[in-house]
This record gives sequence, C-alpha cells and structure tokens, in this order.
Amino acid sequence: MTKRVLLGQLTPSSNTALEPITAAMLAELPEVSAHFSRFKVTEIALSSTSLAQFDTSEILRAAELLAHARVDVIGWNGTSSGWLGFETDLRLCEQITAATGIPATTSMLALNEILTTTGVKTLGYVTPYLDEVQAKIVKNYAELGIACRGDRHLGLRDNFSFSEVPVAQLEQMTREVAGDKPDAIAIICTNLRVAPSVAMLERETGLPVYDTIATVLWKCLKLAGVDTKRVKQWGSLFQNV
Repeated sequence: MTKRVLLGQLTPSSNTALEPITAAMLAELPEVSAHFSRFKVTEIALSSTSLAQFDTSEILRAAELLAHARVDVIGWNGTSSGWLGFETDLRLCEQITAATGIPATTSMLALNEILTTTGVKTLGYVTPYLDEVQAKIVKNYAELGIACRGDRHLGLRDNFSFSEVPVAQLEQMTREVAGDKPDAIAIICTNLRVAPSVAMLERETGLPVYDTIATVLWKCLKLAGVDTKRVKQWGSLFQNV
C-alpha cells in the first residue's frame, strides 16, 4: 500500500481560491492530499488593525490543529511577509516546527528560494494590493537584490474581493508585465484564480510565471519527498525548478 502524504495548509479565513486550486494541482497524485486550517484574515492594508491579523498566536493555534491530522508538512499559504518583511516568515516557520515538530514553509519563502535557484535579478509583479502594500513588497525584494521590472496591481484591500477579479483581467495584467521583459513574473496573492492559466501565459510570454499558490505547494511536496515533476500542466515551476 502506498503511504499517504498529508500536506497541511494554513489559509486566510476569507480565501476561496487556494483550496480548490490546490486540490486540482494534486489531482494526479492520488496518495497526496491537502488539509486546511483557517485563521482570521479579511483585509490587506498597512493599518494596525490589518497588520494585527497576522499575530503569530492565531497562526500557531491553526497550525496546532493541523498537527492533530499528523500532516507531513505545514505551509502558510499566504503572502504577508511580502510587506511585513521576510524575516517574519522565517520566525513563523521556526515557531510552527517548535510547537508541532512538523517542518514548515510559506508561499513567500518558497518563492524566494525559487528566485535564488533560478538566478532572477529582475521581477515583474501582478497583485491585487493597495499602492502602499505593493511598494513595501517591491522594496523588500529590492533589498534582496531583485529589481522591479513591470508592475500591475489593483488597489484592493478586501481579501474576499481578490477572488472576484476576473481571470481574463489577471491574464492581461500578466501579459502587460511581460512587456517590460523581467527575468520572471510573480503573481503574489493566494486568493487569485489565475494559477490554472500559468502554463498558457508562460507559452505566450516566454517567461517563467510563479503563482504563490503554486510556490508553497511546490515546496511542501519537496519537503514531503514527492517528485514535483508529477504535477503536470501547471507551469515550469513543477517541471524545471
């Protein structure tokens, strides 16, 4: 009997995109399943109220519930360290593992590993975020030595609304960013429904496109010892990185 592989995913409470997309990505891996635990996230902004949503006590409580399911790995399927600072994800993963004994990763730490591995020096951005949130993300990547080359964002703050953005609009934003010729494009937000379009967008633009729902799943599979090349039709990430 093939051993089951159980992937734990920490999920923003108002997110409706990442669960069905993650399940679809795993459809050809019958022994692998994703299991979700939510904590409150309803808006993305730089106000004290919005930032307080990412208090680690709430996240750790959700992680401990996943540990009851004896998952092999825990992924924070969210992008908050993009504006909070990547060190917040490093600390969070350390705390999750200390509390549960389970290895942990995040969408953004996985993205950063991918960008380092593939030698990306210029990055294009597609996000739904407010100007000030986007500026923080661009600044944090600049500090890693990755320059912004192409940026489209929507100025939204309500987290649920991100999942209502038409896929065709997100595809067009990605094409426009590709026109600035970055080394790669990052679609940063785990409540956008454009991940199924990534392979098509890569063929059109000739550029790697990294969606943050995909990045955390990629790393979770690697931590669990699963060959990512078995995830087909979801872009170059799973086949080439």
